[in-house]
Formats: sequence, structure tokens, C-alpha cells
Amino acid sequence: MHKSLRFVFPIAAFALLAPAASASAAAAPSAAVAADTSPVQVVRQLTDSVMHAVQADPALRAGDPQKIAQMVETKILPFVDFREMTASAVGRYWRQATPQQKTQLEAQFKQLLIHTYAGAVKRVRDQQVRFLPLRSDPNASNVVVRTRVIDQGDVVQIDYRMLKSEAGVWKISDVNVMGVWLVDNYRGVFAQEIGQKGVDGLIKTLEQRNQALASGSAQ
Repeated sequence: MHKSLRFVFPIAAFALLAPAASASAAAAPSAAVAADTSPVQVVRQLTDSVMHAVQADPALRAGDPQKIAQMVETKILPFVDFREMTASAVGRYWRQATPQQKTQLEAQFKQLLIHTYAGAVKRVRDQQVRFLPLRSDPNASNVVVRTRVIDQGDVVQIDYRMLKSEAGVWKISDVNVMGVWLVDNYRGVFAQEIGQKGVDGLIKTLEQRNQALASGSAQ
């Protein structure tokens, strides 16, 4: 598999987890996203939910794959527009994909996130997070929530692109780590894979990557 494809997924997983280190774990927050919740509140709600889960479960802190999969399904995915994220990463080829291929791409993409969370969870310790002021029009449906993660003196830029659905719910559609928007990174890697092997070839590559991660043989 292309080197970049091995590199980018753990960064994506950590980006969604990193802000959780600053969240309060007084009570388990709901994973439901209300229509009247602001984009900043959505990111805060996500971090509260994840951090509570990690602090409350030693198996999660140890990187148990089954526990992580359950957490991703219940605590992370309600906050992420995964269909939009997958479509954007696949780029122009998404329009060429059949409904079945789109479903397979989304499923494999999600599975990669679940697998790579094992390593990311172990990195959640004592980081602190600062939310920067939101710069957007009150009527905007596409905004960026900017954060800075303080990790042992280092400052890490992690921003979240948020899209507002027709139902009025804000969800994450992309993550920016240190100036690199991850969907843009995926798009280049995926385009190379599709250019060489077609859409089915990318699906097969993602399946193989997931199998390697599941067996512990991924490099």
C-alpha cells in the first residue's frame, strides 16, 4: 500500500481524540446532537463524551479493539458526517461509483478509523485544549472550529470543518492537523489508488489494510 495511506489514518484518529483530554468527566454526556447546538458546542460535546468513556473504562485506555469499536459507533460517529467525508475524500470518482461501491467505501473508511483508534486512545493523557473564537457568519452552514492542543509544552493546531445539515444539525466533515486538511490528503492518496486500480481496487486496498490492522500485522 502507498506509504501515505499508512500514515494519514492514525493522525486522523488522534485528531478526533486529542481534544478529549481537556474535557470534564463528571457525568456521561449524551451522544445525540441537537438541532439547536452550535458548532463549538458540538465539538465540546464530542470531547466530553469521549473523555468520559476513556476515563471510565480501563479496557479503552488499554486499546481494546472491541471496546474502541463500540465507542466509535456510539460516541464518535453521531458527530461525524461520514458520508460527506468519504465522498469528499474520493473526490470526482465518487460520482462515478455505484451505490454499492459508495456503501463499501464508506464502510471500509469507517473501519479504518475504528482500527486506528487503538493507538490514538493510548495517547490521550494530560493534554489541554484551547478553543479559539469562532469566525463565521451567523447564517453560515459551513464553519471551522479552531482549537489548539497543548501537549507537554507543544502546541498542536487541530481544527474542525463543520457542516450544517438540512435538519439543522452540525457535524464534523474534515479535520485540519497542523495546517493539513486530512480529506485533502486522503483525496490525493485515493486518487492515486483509483487511477491505478479503479474504485474496486481502492475498496480492495482498504479491505486489505483493515485486515492487516485487525490481525496486528500492519506496518
